[in-house]
Amino acid sequence: MNTQKKPNQAVADQIVESWAKGKPLLETTGKPSGYYRLTNYLRDYIATHNTLPTGIHTMPEGRDSNNNIEPSFPVNFDTIP
Repeated sequence: MNTQKKPNQAVADQIVESWAKGKPLLETTGKPSGYYRLTNYLRDYIATHNTLPTGIHTMPEGRDSNNNIEPSFPVNFDTIP
Protein backbone atom coordinates (compact mmCIF):
# COMPACT_ATOMS: atom_id res chain seq x y z
CA MET A 1 0.00 0.00 0.00
CA ASN A 2 1.30 3.46 -0.90
CA THR A 3 1.38 5.59 2.25
CA GLN A 4 2.89 8.69 0.66
CA LYS A 5 0.61 11.68 0.30
CA LYS A 6 -0.09 13.02 -3.14
CA PRO A 7 1.99 16.16 -3.79
CA ASN A 8 -1.09 18.42 -3.87
CA GLN A 9 -2.35 16.98 -0.58
CA ALA A 10 1.05 17.58 1.05
CA VAL A 11 1.13 21.19 -0.18
CA ALA A 12 -2.42 21.78 1.07
CA ASP A 13 -1.54 20.30 4.46
CA GLN A 14 1.54 22.55 4.77
CA ILE A 15 -0.50 25.65 3.95
CA VAL A 16 -3.21 24.74 6.46
CA GLU A 17 -0.63 24.06 9.19
CA SER A 18 0.90 27.48 8.54
CA TRP A 19 -2.56 29.11 8.67
CA ALA A 20 -3.34 27.32 11.95
CA LYS A 21 -0.31 28.63 13.85
CA GLY A 22 -1.35 30.88 16.72
CA LYS A 23 -5.07 30.20 16.42
CA PRO A 24 -6.95 28.87 19.47
CA LEU A 25 -7.36 25.11 19.48
CA LEU A 26 -10.62 23.29 20.04
CA GLU A 27 -10.63 20.82 22.91
CA THR A 28 -12.39 18.20 20.82
CA THR A 29 -9.89 18.07 17.94
CA GLY A 30 -6.76 19.90 19.03
CA LYS A 31 -7.08 21.94 15.85
CA PRO A 32 -8.47 25.45 15.27
CA SER A 33 -12.08 25.91 14.18
CA GLY A 34 -12.25 25.61 10.40
CA TYR A 35 -9.08 23.51 10.11
CA TYR A 36 -10.73 20.58 8.34
CA ARG A 37 -12.96 22.76 6.16
CA LEU A 38 -9.92 24.71 4.99
CA THR A 39 -7.98 21.50 4.37
CA ASN A 40 -10.77 20.01 2.23
CA TYR A 41 -11.38 23.30 0.42
CA LEU A 42 -7.71 23.69 -0.42
CA ARG A 43 -7.26 20.10 -1.60
CA ASP A 44 -10.34 20.41 -3.84
CA TYR A 45 -9.23 23.80 -5.15
CA ILE A 46 -5.76 22.56 -6.09
CA ALA A 47 -7.17 19.41 -7.72
CA THR A 48 -9.72 21.41 -9.72
CA HIS A 49 -7.60 24.40 -10.76
CA ASN A 50 -4.14 22.79 -10.72
CA THR A 51 -2.81 25.88 -8.95
CA LEU A 52 -2.76 27.43 -5.51
CA PRO A 53 -5.44 29.98 -4.62
CA THR A 54 -4.54 33.64 -4.30
CA GLY A 55 -6.32 36.49 -2.60
CA ILE A 56 -9.24 36.12 -0.21
CA HIS A 57 -11.51 33.08 -0.35
CA THR A 58 -14.50 32.51 1.92
CA MET A 59 -14.67 29.11 3.55
CA PRO A 60 -18.20 27.73 3.61
CA GLU A 61 -20.25 27.25 6.76
CA GLY A 62 -19.71 23.92 8.40
CA ARG A 63 -20.93 21.73 11.22
CA ASP A 64 -18.96 20.62 14.24
CA SER A 65 -19.02 17.15 15.77
CA ASN A 66 -22.17 18.12 17.73
CA ASN A 67 -23.91 19.25 14.52
CA ASN A 68 -23.69 22.92 15.55
CA ILE A 69 -23.23 25.40 12.73
CA GLU A 70 -19.76 26.88 12.40
CA PRO A 71 -19.74 30.22 10.55
CA SER A 72 -17.98 30.84 7.27
CA PHE A 73 -14.70 32.71 7.48
CA PRO A 74 -12.35 34.45 5.05
CA VAL A 75 -8.83 33.21 4.33
CA ASN A 76 -6.32 35.47 2.63
CA PHE A 77 -4.00 33.09 0.81
CA ASP A 78 -1.63 35.95 -0.02
CA THR A 79 -0.68 36.27 3.66
CA ILE A 80 -0.10 32.61 4.50
CA PRO A 81 3.64 31.93 4.52
